[in-house]
Amino acid sequence: MTEKIAVLGAGSWGSILANLLDENGNEVRIWSYNPKQVEELNTAHTNSRYMKNFTFSDSMVAYDDLEEAITGVGTILFVVPAQSTRSVAEEVAKILKKTGDRPQIVHASKGIEQSTYQRMSQVLAEAIPQSERKGISVLSGPSQAEDVARRDITLVTAASEDMDAAEHVQKIFMNHYFRVYTNNDIIGVEFGAALKNIIALGAGALYGLGYGDNAKAALMTRGLAEISRLGTSFGADPMTFIGLSGVGDIIVTATSENSRNWRAGNELAKGQTLDEVVDNMGMVIEGVATTKAAYELAQQRGVSMPITEAIYDVLYNGKEIRQAVSDLMRREGKAEF
Repeated sequence: MTEKIAVLGAGSWGSILANLLDENGNEVRIWSYNPKQVEELNTAHTNSRYMKNFTFSDSMVAYDDLEEAITGVGTILFVVPAQSTRSVAEEVAKILKKTGDRPQIVHASKGIEQSTYQRMSQVLAEAIPQSERKGISVLSGPSQAEDVARRDITLVTAASEDMDAAEHVQKIFMNHYFRVYTNNDIIGVEFGAALKNIIALGAGALYGLGYGDNAKAALMTRGLAEISRLGTSFGADPMTFIGLSGVGDIIVTATSENSRNWRAGNELAKGQTLDEVVDNMGMVIEGVATTKAAYELAQQRGVSMPITEAIYDVLYNGKEIRQAVSDLMRREGKAEF
């Protein structure tokens, strides 16, 4: 059954998810604030800044007018940067109040809002009143846009407190190469999605310093322990962190050169400043803002997150990366569990 779906955000992940939804037979509208990007998507069916050498479906229509993009749709998928989600959602709420539409709300953004420490589903629930929407879900898991673009086998999770909403997401996204599981632990899924970007920064830095597979495995394993500690302090199910949105997402993000967080860590280790890395990347590096939010949350809640603290010191206090690694290794011995 065809559904009208609006995808907000035309970066690499947003545009590829929009193309997948179109491929699944839906009527897809993709919104970008950039008129030149919209023109390119509608005429050349390319998105050259974010997805080189990929041709998008010619039935997918791009808009730079938000009201045109979302009016009359059954589902709105947010794939905008985490720190921009609230402002876009507030504009969406005004339009929905005007039109009377009540769509399903889904997001595939991976971050924590710095000013409030809220997860993206909390931001969306606060910005869009329940009277103007149905359920809120998150789509997350080990899923590089480049691999989905070439139809590589990909498994992700749709999580929501409303299982009907999660099953709706599963239905519209699932196909022969993109498999979607459901989960009712939206807290755990969102924390896993956001905090793994911190570990990806560290993994890239280790690679840039010349460390090998042992160091990478240590970082990923102990990083997952930190993510689980903070997530469970908010009520997340510990089992979620050994699933697709936990260990699965860490594996792909901390080992792939397609990960912008991994690339950012690698460039930092090679001597670039954070400002230089951000400028050269030309895309949002979610792990940078998330590191600050996670560090401050851990301090507030008394949760031990030494890797996060070390990466925070590198990003925000100018600590030398090799010194941060050395200090981590020289901490007092303790039990693993």
